[in-house]
Amino acid sequence: MTLPAGMRRGVASLTLRLVLAGLVAVAAALLAASLGLSLLFERHAERGLAAELSATVESIVGQLERDVEGGLMLVRPPFDPRFEQPFSGHYWQLRQEGGAVLLRSRSLWDEALELPDDVLADDQLHLHRIAGPVGQRLLAVERQVQLPARLGGQRLRVVVARDAREIAEAGDAFDADVRPFLLLMGLLLLAAGVAQLAVGLAPLRRVRDRLAAIRAGTERRMGAGLPGEVQPLARELDALLERREQDIARAGAEAADLAHGLKTPLQVLFGEVERRRAAGDDETAAAIEDAAVTMRRHVEQALRRARHSHGMPAVETPLLPVAESVLRVLRRTPHGAALDWQLDIPPELAAAVPGDAFAEALGPVAENAARFARRLVRVVGRPEGGWVVVTVTDDGPGIPADKTAIALRRGGRLDEAPGQGLGLSIARDMLESHGGALEFLSTGPGAMTVALRLPKLTGR
Repeated sequence: MTLPAGMRRGVASLTLRLVLAGLVAVAAALLAASLGLSLLFERHAERGLAAELSATVESIVGQLERDVEGGLMLVRPPFDPRFEQPFSGHYWQLRQEGGAVLLRSRSLWDEALELPDDVLADDQLHLHRIAGPVGQRLLAVERQVQLPARLGGQRLRVVVARDAREIAEAGDAFDADVRPFLLLMGLLLLAAGVAQLAVGLAPLRRVRDRLAAIRAGTERRMGAGLPGEVQPLARELDALLERREQDIARAGAEAADLAHGLKTPLQVLFGEVERRRAAGDDETAAAIEDAAVTMRRHVEQALRRARHSHGMPAVETPLLPVAESVLRVLRRTPHGAALDWQLDIPPELAAAVPGDAFAEALGPVAENAARFARRLVRVVGRPEGGWVVVTVTDDGPGIPADKTAIALRRGGRLDEAPGQGLGLSIARDMLESHGGALEFLSTGPGAMTVALRLPKLTGR
């Protein structure tokens, strides 16, 4: 049987799986208890009925006497009136061994109880399940007695039988009485199991909280203080985090070495620019200078990303001052000078990213908006749950929904304007390195909205 997708996701929960396992175990235990109690009650009721029948046998044997004709008679028949009611399910009879029935209860009418042809020692009791006169199932107790000489000295088989349906009816009544108790016990066991799960899984919640703190940057290691079963996992995670920090530090050092190694070639290029200009070759000088400036900017961006991804504890950065600084620069650019810039970020709004990282992400997005806007660019910041979302909206032509992937791809371009097509991909990489994301919220004609999703500090 294939489970629905939603149910498969639910079963993936450890708590739910344990609860379901406990529910199955409790149900199986209660079913076994119910069957066992019913069987025990039936055995107990059968033993009680057999004891009662045995007492009736003793009573019958003790009341045997000779009548005036020399035959056997009961001085006082069993008192129960059901022995007098035809086919009532209460029967007794005396049969001569190997011979005919000598005496019987009125309830048997003209019928006789047919018993197994077994061998009984004197005064030994046998318990039988036999068929009754009208198809009843009877529980019978049989005893063989040797009569004294004054009663004829013969051997008799005395049997007393009762309808076995009484045991079944008593069992049904017992089951009806015990089911509510078993149901209550099941509910109590389930409640105890849920409480046990809550206590037993509490360390896993502590592990989750510490991992969230590490992800947010407020902690660096899992540390100690966890149960013995979980502490080895924490040690392995700490070792993995330490290895990651070492790898990041090594990558940052290699990026710094690369930047240092490029300093001399860049200086050579800038020197060549001066020589070309001195020689009157301004066009070549401008081309070389543009390439050198672009190379230096990309090197600096790579160094900043390497520094920001070092795994240091996160800080809370107010976003308004950083956004004001970025827009102040863009207002002085040829594209931005002619636009109406609107900034709506509450002064208290902050995110768990370094200020220069936020500037590196906001800058390319706002610059891209300035290039395509007709009159207006609006920057708005608001908290959304555990995130801070800064949206940049322009009134330009927008991007078709099927082109957004191209816009976010490194080097991807949707126009022929000068540049390398790296802005949005750099902004996305910067946000993702700090646990954020870059999203297109609207790509319709006449409007374009790009959202910068930034994390908050844990617990805020």
